[in-house]
Amino acid sequence: MMLASCGQKTVVEKTQSEQLAERLQTLLAKGYMMGHQDDPMYGVTWMGTYRGDSAELGRSDVLATVGNYPAVMGFDLGGIEMGDAKNLDSVPFTRIHDELIAHHERGGIVTLSWHPRNPVTTGDKGGTFPQGSAWDVTDTTVVKSVLEGGAQHAKFQTWMTRVGDFIETLKTQDGQRVPIIFRPWHENNGSWFWWGQKLCTDEEFHSLWNMLQDYMNQRGFDNLLWSYSPNLDGHWTEERFLQRYPGNDRVTLIGEDAYQWGTEEDFKRDLTADLNFLSNFAKNNQKLMAMTECGLKNMTDSTWWTRVLQPIMDQYPISYFLLWRNYKEEYFGPSPELPCAADFKNLYEAENTLFLKDISK
Repeated sequence: MMLASCGQKTVVEKTQSEQLAERLQTLLAKGYMMGHQDDPMYGVTWMGTYRGDSAELGRSDVLATVGNYPAVMGFDLGGIEMGDAKNLDSVPFTRIHDELIAHHERGGIVTLSWHPRNPVTTGDKGGTFPQGSAWDVTDTTVVKSVLEGGAQHAKFQTWMTRVGDFIETLKTQDGQRVPIIFRPWHENNGSWFWWGQKLCTDEEFHSLWNMLQDYMNQRGFDNLLWSYSPNLDGHWTEERFLQRYPGNDRVTLIGEDAYQWGTEEDFKRDLTADLNFLSNFAKNNQKLMAMTECGLKNMTDSTWWTRVLQPIMDQYPISYFLLWRNYKEEYFGPSPELPCAADFKNLYEAENTLFLKDISK
């Protein structure tokens, strides 16, 4: 927060991130927000960002299904570190810039993730998946190499600068920075990203988190609300969770990425166990909590929304749940032509599920 003098009286001005945290806390009294990754970029049957079709600006599978936008929209910065024009999902960064600001200005909330390429194995122009990508785990020294004294430290400083330069552009027409839930280094308890559990020590992971956060703080980005989000676990203990937790002074929102990859029974058991733990941890440490990613791939169960997911979420003080993207070959959200559309409408109509209309000022 900042202090401003007004005559003899000192006025405390809250930062954009503090105001966002207060807003999220207030909205908890109404319910939990629905979120969707890349919602206005493409959908199950349309590819607007790939064609650059201006006629598809403003289009959204969620909007087409229920008549309203998600409350939360997520976007990813993977590729910005390379100086690329498009991110890892072929979305132009110019579109991310415009859509992120547009959603903020219509009253929505935005969140940014970052899947940076592997700085050890990628070439100057990247590499084919997974070689050189965030999923390239062939080298177990990557995190160590980007820290101070490491062979890739200078390169990674450039990468952080490019992220910061993009964030610097995320301002409204009157020059105000957009408040953003910033969620780097997610799913770190798994080992499918180069910053994962088996790819670096806990101390190295903490140093990686701190290096990025300290850099952004030095740039003056007090509009970033930092979110820590490991993957669905099912067996959290406080000791295990704290191994990689950056610390209460560095995190405002905790959550996890929870997909049903296996059986429904396993998903319900593990998610319930995790949300029991996370809700208690959040309460005891005065943190917000969210399901920072979730979904069932290709919606193989048309009643999954209200039969599986909703009854679990209803039990906990969740700020939002963010469904992953709708792509023609791999989709996690609703679309009018899908069998799950009717059930999603039931979810939409529940009093405690919040969409854009429910949170707009």
